[in-house]
Amino acid sequence: MASNKKHLTPTPSATGIYAHIVGWGMAVPENIMTNDDMASIVETNDEWIHSRTGIRERRIASEKESTATLGYRAAQRALEVADILPVDIDLIIVATSTPEHIFPSTASLIQDWLGASKAGGFDLSAACSGFVYALNMAAQSIKSGSIQTAVVIGAETMSRVLDWQDRGTCILFGDGAGAVVLRASTQQGGILSSVLRSDGGGADLLCIPTNNVRDLNGHKVQKMFMVGSEVFKFATRVVNQSIREAVDLAGIQLEDIDLIVPHQANMRILQSAARKLKIDLDRFMSNVDRYGNTSAASIPIALCEAVEQGRIHDNDYLAFVGFGGGLSWASMVLQWGVPEPEQHTTRLGQQRRQLSYTLARWRNRINKVRRNVSQFFNRIRPNAGRIFRLQRKIEQDEIL
Repeated sequence: MASNKKHLTPTPSATGIYAHIVGWGMAVPENIMTNDDMASIVETNDEWIHSRTGIRERRIASEKESTATLGYRAAQRALEVADILPVDIDLIIVATSTPEHIFPSTASLIQDWLGASKAGGFDLSAACSGFVYALNMAAQSIKSGSIQTAVVIGAETMSRVLDWQDRGTCILFGDGAGAVVLRASTQQGGILSSVLRSDGGGADLLCIPTNNVRDLNGHKVQKMFMVGSEVFKFATRVVNQSIREAVDLAGIQLEDIDLIVPHQANMRILQSAARKLKIDLDRFMSNVDRYGNTSAASIPIALCEAVEQGRIHDNDYLAFVGFGGGLSWASMVLQWGVPEPEQHTTRLGQQRRQLSYTLARWRNRINKVRRNVSQFFNRIRPNAGRIFRLQRKIEQDEIL
């Protein structure tokens, strides 16, 4: 590894503005489904799953949990680390393949629950590459000077779209969410480069259809399907290529990368990538054994655990890489480090955030009551004239 890597000067921002990760948080369901649990649903066993994927268990959302609630919890934790108020957020992007609705966006729901009254919000669909795509969109908005602060969330409830009789897919996926806070700074570092790619020619290899898709018999097809062998070949090819390209664009060398945080799809893909990149597998962050494939949520969840485990330090160079349906893939290189002196969550900040969440809940309830009352009066208003005329007639009959 290069001894002078901390003194490198990566490619500078054209505007002099840099986008730094200043907060991070994750949320996963409490319900754990082990490989042995999976064996009670489909014909499989722990040894078969682990030897082929590296997965031991995954988290499954309860009936009360959803993509939006998991994303909301992850965002709250990221705001705590950054010590930023919801009112300071300019933009919320949720990368997801399992949105709460087609519209409104999951990001809009989270924006409302946070009380981020000055933020725009939208969902981004790029499958398992989605978090890197979303992070790039937010970073570019910051570097252009159009916004100061963004919350980027990867959130999924993949268990809701699985065919639980398809052994090739149901063993792989889990639920969860991760989030980061991006903030503008004049200090060099943060997001240095991004590579976003897509090949729609592979659209039939990995897909979650909507209500608009029907089979040859006219029946709706809404469960995920995947041609696993072809997706595996695609992933092992693009991870190596895209990381090298992102490193070149960042103006550093591959050996300068301290940690690669990849999409957690399959341990065999990570092993293949390490061989092709000719770097030690220990420089890959992996938690696929405990969470499975959480699609767009996998990179931010892995990032949070890497920070927690002390695997990331100031000035470290990190590489993110995602790949999945589209077919799509994306890589990113960043230099880690909070631009201001290390932030500590203040009690006043905590109280103000809690107040924001409480006020948002009450505002939501009051608005619902107001709309219900309005709808009630709108229903009875057309009958008001008839009621008034009938009352006058009764009064006249009584006088006569």
